[in-house]
Amino acid sequence: MNDLLNHVLTAHGGLERWSQIGELSVDAQFHGPFWKVRGFSDEPFHAKLTAETRQEWIRFSPWAAPDQDMIFDRSEDRVSLVAEDGGTLESRTGIRSTYGGYDLTSPWESLQVGYFLGYAMWNYLTTPFLFTYPGMESREGARWEESGETWRRLHVKYPDSIASHSSEQTYYFAENGMLRRLDYNVDVNVGVAVAQYVGEHKDFHGIMFPTRRRVHRRNPDNSASESWSIGIEIENVTMS
Repeated sequence: MNDLLNHVLTAHGGLERWSQIGELSVDAQFHGPFWKVRGFSDEPFHAKLTAETRQEWIRFSPWAAPDQDMIFDRSEDRVSLVAEDGGTLESRTGIRSTYGGYDLTSPWESLQVGYFLGYAMWNYLTTPFLFTYPGMESREGARWEESGETWRRLHVKYPDSIASHSSEQTYYFAENGMLRRLDYNVDVNVGVAVAQYVGEHKDFHGIMFPTRRRVHRRNPDNSASESWSIGIEIENVTMS
């Protein structure tokens, strides 16, 4: 591990504390114009998310209807819509290949939204400890000046075994080790360039989580557009 990653891990609670956690549960709210464009919801929607920490598995309760949940399981490359009694209502594998031919305004099917939000939220909830998992690579890059601050940048490369926005992403950390921004291209969304800003970090049982996220388009000069398309808030994080 490089010095920046060591600093960031310590600031977020440390690997020893993280090793004691097998499952996370959070209350989340999603909003912004992106969801209406994709044909999902034009109103803020809430869900309880349950995520495994050692494998890419996450459950959203509810999903689209009060008596339905969505499960993303990377080990099977599967997204499933399940009923309250556990019965499977709909299920698909290999869904990442289904986004081909879409543009920025094409509506998605419910399971396509589920795949996108499933892998994204699992990545967000396990960052930065995810960067120590098998196959992950990271290196420190040049520092970045923004908002009157100097942020240290960590370039991260993902293995094929982990579903993520793109195989290479850049994370920006303040001097105190807290994540401030992350850059990526969204492979399932025609490769659009994104700058995501995070903040309002809180300590939940010894682990620091950003509780506010805003997704902006990223300009060619690496600045971010003023408007944002996706907003995410989390609260009530529990662990076991």
